[in-house]
Amino acid sequence: MEWFKKAREGIISQKKKDIPEGLWTKCPRCSDIIYVRQLEENLSTCPNCDYHFRIKSSDYLKLILDEGELEERDQGLISGDPLQFKDSKKYPDRIKSARKNTGLNDAVVCGIGKIDGRTVSIAVMDFAFIGGSMGSVVGEKIARTIERAIQMQIPLLIVSCTGGARMQEGILSLMQMAKTSALLAQLDDLRLPYISVLTNPTTAGVMASYASLGDVIIAEPGALLGFAGQRVIKQTIRQDLPEGFQSSEFFQEHGFLDKIVHRRDLKKTISLFLDYFSNDLQGSA
Repeated sequence: MEWFKKAREGIISQKKKDIPEGLWTKCPRCSDIIYVRQLEENLSTCPNCDYHFRIKSSDYLKLILDEGELEERDQGLISGDPLQFKDSKKYPDRIKSARKNTGLNDAVVCGIGKIDGRTVSIAVMDFAFIGGSMGSVVGEKIARTIERAIQMQIPLLIVSCTGGARMQEGILSLMQMAKTSALLAQLDDLRLPYISVLTNPTTAGVMASYASLGDVIIAEPGALLGFAGQRVIKQTIRQDLPEGFQSSEFFQEHGFLDKIVHRRDLKKTISLFLDYFSNDLQGSA
């Protein structure tokens, strides 16, 4: 016997239409299905639960700077291979692949821009480039960003998004922690303001150096912050850890963070702090 060979009279059989890819995405926190265009219009934050999706360095520049305009500096710096490192692929091949996929030469973009008319020296990290990891080039570009703030006597702004120091460069990447921290001490001696913005995630060597040394430290809601991973910490101290202890909310509650700022309010908040610093410097002149 042949089953369902003929369509019932009056019923038209149609093939299920394929839904084009890339039109919808799922929120990792609330599992809400979001129309991608709606997500973009909402600054890549979930309209249901306010979860902040990760965005590119270019998106932050558009969001923070006047007209999104950056006078980019040091864009030609590219990592070498000082340790002849190889894991699943050679380090130069990994760099080449990251450059092709992101259009960046390394994991940070830096230069000079304006925020509500005020000139700042700015650096923005990009997680898409090998997890936003800090190698020699990232450390050097951050250092030069600080030096420009010192030379031009202008505020410094760094937006961090990173998994930490880059293992392919070993001790050379860890040296960037000391180099950038020493320059920030010089910036502090000159009483030039530094605002540090922490996004999801900001961890390890970056968190242990320049990301946590701001005069004001602000973070996006729900950002993963910390030095080591939860499993490593638990195995080391052999104690149960508080729920959400590596979130920006936990950090603020325990005094390690000054303010949690929604992405839509980021530029306004940074501008307000710059005004405070400007008034303080004028008052002490």
